[in-house]
Amino acid sequence: MTVNKQAVAAAFGRAAQSYAQHDELQRQSADLLLSHLGNSAPTSVLDAGCGPGAISRYWRAQGCDVTALDLSPLMLAQARHENSAHRYLLGDIEALPVAEQQFSLVWSNLAVQWCDDLRQAIGEMYRVTKPGGVIAFTTLVAASLPELNQAWRALDDRPHANRFLSQQQIEQALQGWRWRGAVESKTLFFDNSTAALRSLKGIGATHLHAGRQQGLTRGKLQRLQQAWPQQQGKCPLTYHLFWGVISRD
Repeated sequence: MTVNKQAVAAAFGRAAQSYAQHDELQRQSADLLLSHLGNSAPTSVLDAGCGPGAISRYWRAQGCDVTALDLSPLMLAQARHENSAHRYLLGDIEALPVAEQQFSLVWSNLAVQWCDDLRQAIGEMYRVTKPGGVIAFTTLVAASLPELNQAWRALDDRPHANRFLSQQQIEQALQGWRWRGAVESKTLFFDNSTAALRSLKGIGATHLHAGRQQGLTRGKLQRLQQAWPQQQGKCPLTYHLFWGVISRD
């Protein structure tokens, strides 16, 4: 299914100012990816899918020359407002508006799952990386958000979360490059289903490729709460994350 990039950008743009209040998964995912970078000490960084710029600010604090790129003009404006990078680019990871071999690190945290073609996206990131540099990315893997899907199945049979690539499909997309990576799971816990749904809306991850769904009534929310699989009185949301680190030849 072709991704409607304008709709994705609009959904994230609506969340530009609330994002930092709901980005626990993004922070955990970034920490995971950083832990697998080893002793990499980049001098120039492209933050591809920068959002409001938290990781751009991290790399800037490390003394790197940072370029922040995002599909959403409002996200990019928020990153600029936070003085996150040295320069800002509006663009698509699958068609980066950047010349070849510009960066010693191309970083992309939880962004490429919104691309049409993962191999195209990684190929673009590889193209703009200097020889000897590194591409580091995370993405969501199939079977993420099982609790959300289970709860919704009690109400209807329509899709309420996007489908993600399997680990095998991701690894196939990486064929031909020198890479290492694996899948790790993260579970966040919320007081109720409303808070869990708010965490998705708060970061803008609400665009459904299959089309928009009708709004939630109070009755539907109550039924979702009843159907949501709970752990010790909390509503979990489980994400399966693939982290990948590619060495640029």
